[in-house]
Amino acid sequence: MNTVSPSHAGNSSKPRHSNPFGNLGRFRRFVAPAVARPLAIVETVAFMLVVLVLARVIAPEDPLLAHAGFGWLWIAPLIVALRYGTLLGLLGGAMVTGAAMFDAHTFEAAWQTPFLLGGLVQTIVAGHFGDTWGNRAARASALNDYLNDRLVALTNSHYLMRLSHERLEKDLLTKPTTLRDAITELRRLSVTRSAEGEMARPAATDGKNAAIVGAQALLEFVAQACQIDVAALYPVEKGYLASRPLATIGDSFELDGHDPLLVRALESKHIAHVHGNEDNAVTRTGLVVCAPLVAADGSMPAMLVIKRMPFLSLNFENLQLLLVMLGYYADGVEHVTLVDSVLRDVPACPVDFALELARLSRLERECGIASSLVALVFPRDEAGDSLYEHVLRRRRSLDLIWPLRTPNESVIVNLMPATDGTGVDGYLARIEGSLEAQFRVDFEAARIGVHTLHLADGEPGRALARFLKRSGIDG
Repeated sequence: MNTVSPSHAGNSSKPRHSNPFGNLGRFRRFVAPAVARPLAIVETVAFMLVVLVLARVIAPEDPLLAHAGFGWLWIAPLIVALRYGTLLGLLGGAMVTGAAMFDAHTFEAAWQTPFLLGGLVQTIVAGHFGDTWGNRAARASALNDYLNDRLVALTNSHYLMRLSHERLEKDLLTKPTTLRDAITELRRLSVTRSAEGEMARPAATDGKNAAIVGAQALLEFVAQACQIDVAALYPVEKGYLASRPLATIGDSFELDGHDPLLVRALESKHIAHVHGNEDNAVTRTGLVVCAPLVAADGSMPAMLVIKRMPFLSLNFENLQLLLVMLGYYADGVEHVTLVDSVLRDVPACPVDFALELARLSRLERECGIASSLVALVFPRDEAGDSLYEHVLRRRRSLDLIWPLRTPNESVIVNLMPATDGTGVDGYLARIEGSLEAQFRVDFEAARIGVHTLHLADGEPGRALARFLKRSGIDG
C-alpha cells in the first residue's frame, strides 16, 4: 500500500458532480448535449441541408415528402428544436419553407399552407419543451453541485471528529494539542490577516501560480503535531514542483525533482512514504514522506516533502492526520477570497457561515437559485432564553445557524440555502406552530422580532452588515 488518505482523498482526485441525466455515454451525450455548443447554428444548417438533399434524391417528384401520408420532413426541425431549442428549431423550419418556395409548383399547391403552418407549430411546441426542461436541468445541476460540496464538507467534518476521538484516547497524555486545537489553528492560519489589516491572499510566485501565505506557520504547526524533524513545503506549478520552497524546517537539503517517491506523489495526488511502497525504484529515494495539499476540488497547490522524522511517527494514524490537516488547510486557502468578501464588512462572522453566504450569493447570481437569511430576535430574559434554546434545536439540517448574544437580545441568524420567499414563510409558520404547541405563544406574544433577507446580486458582506444592523446587531 503506497498511499494513506481520508475518505474523500482515497477515491479519485477528480471532483464528483451530480448528473440529473444519469451516466450517459459519448454517443448519447452527442445526441442530447447538456448545453448548446457554439457551432450549433452550423450543425443545424448542415443537418437540414443533408435532410433536404436526401429527400430530393429519394423522391425528386415530391421533395417535401408531402404526399407520403405523413409530414416526414418536419421530423428534422423537430429534432433540432428538441436538441437546441426554439430559435434553432425555427431556423430548420425556415429552411423547409425556403425549400418549398424553391419549387414554385409545389408552393402554389392548395395544401401547402396548412402543411407548413402545422410543421412550424409543431417545431415551436417542441422547442419550448426543450428550452423549459433544459433550463430546469441546468438549475438542478447547479443546485446538486452545491449540495455535493456541502456533502463533501460534512463528510470531512465527520471524519475529523472520528479521528479526534481516536487520537484523544491514545495521545491525550503525550501530545500538547488535540485534533480540535489543530483544526482551530489551521482555520486561523488559512484566513489570518496580515499586519496591514488585509486578508491574507495567495501571492504570486511567478505571475501565474500562487503561493500559500502563512506557509511557514503551517509547516511549523504540522511539524509539531506530527513530529517532523526536517521538511520543506514546495509550491506545485503546472504539475511540477517549483525550484524554491515556500517554507522549511530543520536542516536545509537539496531536493531531487526526479525522486521516485516525489514523482509517485505528484502523479497520484496521494501521500507516498517509504514503508508503504514495495517498488524497488522507490527504495532508492532520499525522502521519507511526500504529502500533497489537495483541496476538495482536486487542485494541488503545494507539496510537503519530509526528509527526516522519527521512525515511530511513520505510522498509518500519524500519516492520516498529516494528510487531513494539509487538505483542511488547502480548502481554507482556496476559499479565502470568498470568505474575505464577507469578513471585510462583518469581521465577527464565523468562517463557515461567511463561506456558505458567499457561495450562495454567487449561486444566485449565476444560476438564479434563491437563498434567504432569517433573523429571529429574542428578549434576554428567562422566558426569552427558553424560547431561544427551543428554536435553536428546531433548525433544518441544511441550514447554517449563527447564534448571537447582546446584553439585551439573543439573535438567531439562519442561512437557508435554495429557499425562496415561500420556503421562508413555511419555515416561520413551522417555528411559530412549534412555539404555540410547546409554550402557547406566537411571535407577537413572545416579543420575537422576525427579519428576512433574500440574497440578491451584489456584495454579500454589505448585505449581511445591513441585515444585522436592521436586526439590532452591529456586525
